[in-house]
Amino acid sequence: MENSKSIERFAKTVEEATAEALKILNVTEDAVKITILDEGAKGILGIGSRPAKVRVDLKPDPIEEVKSFLREVTLAMGLTVNVEASQKEKHLYINLTGENMGILIGKRGQTLDALQYITNLAVGRHSDLQMGVVIDTENYRRRRRDTLEGLARTISRKVRDKRQSVKLEPMTRFERHVIHTILQNDRYVKTFSEGNEPYRHVVIAPK
Repeated sequence: MENSKSIERFAKTVEEATAEALKILNVTEDAVKITILDEGAKGILGIGSRPAKVRVDLKPDPIEEVKSFLREVTLAMGLTVNVEASQKEKHLYINLTGENMGILIGKRGQTLDALQYITNLAVGRHSDLQMGVVIDTENYRRRRRDTLEGLARTISRKVRDKRQSVKLEPMTRFERHVIHTILQNDRYVKTFSEGNEPYRHVVIAPK
């Protein structure tokens, strides 16, 4: 059985059969899964001898696995999307494009966050991808971050001037993280989260 992703080879030894398969596939051993189908036998004076047999399968590209997963999930939602991926440090950034992307964003990005969560869960269980997946569409996360930054600055000034804590509306984990990050070095206010999901919110309080 042979195709572009799998090949079987016979040789005197398992090592020789594996080396031949790797050469044909033009890959290194870390890019494949090797299955020994028969360790072979030397026999006695050539009688009863048989060659070793291995099957070498190319490991799936983890990034392509993520893209394929997202296409399947969004198709189940009735959407046809284009999936673009780029790597930066320890994250894989996914940008989804297509029609009706507002459906993927949902209220305050909750649908987008849910999609990102299940993607990371699926990747963690079934893929060799050793990085977190960040999903965006129509530059929502950047636009939302800009909005939250303006909100955080405005409320922090109010807290500083009146010396009274302010509770923000319930937010997703991503949104709360943005608020905490923006104000983490503020000399006059501090932030912390209260409540249980999905009603967990940020409190901005005077130091």
